[in-house]
Amino acid sequence: MRDFVGKRAKNLKPSGIRKFFDLAAGRKDVISLGVGEPDFITPWYIRDAAITALKCGYTQYTSNKGIVELRAEISEYLSDRFNANFDKDDIIVTMGASEAIDLSLRAVVDEGDEILIPDPSYVSYAPIVSLLGGVPVAVPTNGDNGFKLTADNLEKVITEKTKALIFPYPNNPTGGVMEKEYIQKIIPVLLKHDLLVISDEIYAELTYGGEHCSIASFPEMNKRVVLIGGFSKSFAMTGWRIGFVCADAAIMQAMLKIHQYAAICAPIFSQHAALAALKIGKKNGFSAIKDMREEYDKRRKFMLGALKRMGLNCFEPKGSFYVFPCVKNTGLSGEEFATELLNKKSVAVVPGIAFGEFGSDYIRCSYAYSMEALKTAMDKIGEFVAELVETRK
Repeated sequence: MRDFVGKRAKNLKPSGIRKFFDLAAGRKDVISLGVGEPDFITPWYIRDAAITALKCGYTQYTSNKGIVELRAEISEYLSDRFNANFDKDDIIVTMGASEAIDLSLRAVVDEGDEILIPDPSYVSYAPIVSLLGGVPVAVPTNGDNGFKLTADNLEKVITEKTKALIFPYPNNPTGGVMEKEYIQKIIPVLLKHDLLVISDEIYAELTYGGEHCSIASFPEMNKRVVLIGGFSKSFAMTGWRIGFVCADAAIMQAMLKIHQYAAICAPIFSQHAALAALKIGKKNGFSAIKDMREEYDKRRKFMLGALKRMGLNCFEPKGSFYVFPCVKNTGLSGEEFATELLNKKSVAVVPGIAFGEFGSDYIRCSYAYSMEALKTAMDKIGEFVAELVETRK
């Protein structure tokens, strides 16, 4: 019998994150700092809205784009919170930000198109580009400037085949952000080379020490930004699988056709839950987001202090819920460090190489866990680092 698996799927590398989840699976003693998922329960008023929707018999398909009222609320929310202006008709409600990423890339990538991706970045961007016959091109970033994207590094990798830039800030895994003044520096490069920007802003509400600045808020970028967002991180709704994507009309129509064939629509009860998240959240000043952000900030500061005391260099992340310390001074690569830490101390972290080659000297640690779990994990990591230092003497 012939080999039915397609070459692109066969050549696709498995997720580096899943590899370490699999290694830790079945070991009851493991403390994991690997999952990028809020440890908070979805606020009750959001859950209650979904329950009410089910009681009312809302179990059918919605329109492909999603409930009109929800799209209107998303439009208002983006405008009020981030000065990003998209009409409700320019929005598709998706099954999480993950589907939105996939839709965006499928709508724009042709064979041989080069798509720029800051490195390190979230694991799914490059594989999707490759599956579509495009060419993912890494744009180096580093901890010296907080893993920001620079105009110089952009210029160095742009060719006549470059079509789009994925702009994932606040960033997973680094926690890096792009403030307004830094975005302004790269816009001339984007305009000069006529590039589309796919802006993944799923962590927009989780910033510390300053508000998130959306690249879609700049008037000159209005027609060339595809904005991706969702409810998973800011409203602790990962399992609800509800997100959204916004774009100008031509790209929107292409995405809608793909969405119609691939997904039809997002689950109706999740859409009603998201509607409550925005409508009731607006009335109470988005207090649930504020409470989560304040708790994450406490954990962030604790993690930074613990890493500093054990001698691991880590820039201060200003967004998301990750720290991304460099482990080069231990004499180990990030992957070696993560493997030995798991084997010797039963603490699971993700090696930075999972997010791109420029993350090879780093590990990602999530602080979306209880303070008790974080304290135990950091004590064990501290012991591990101290033993490495002692061995090298």
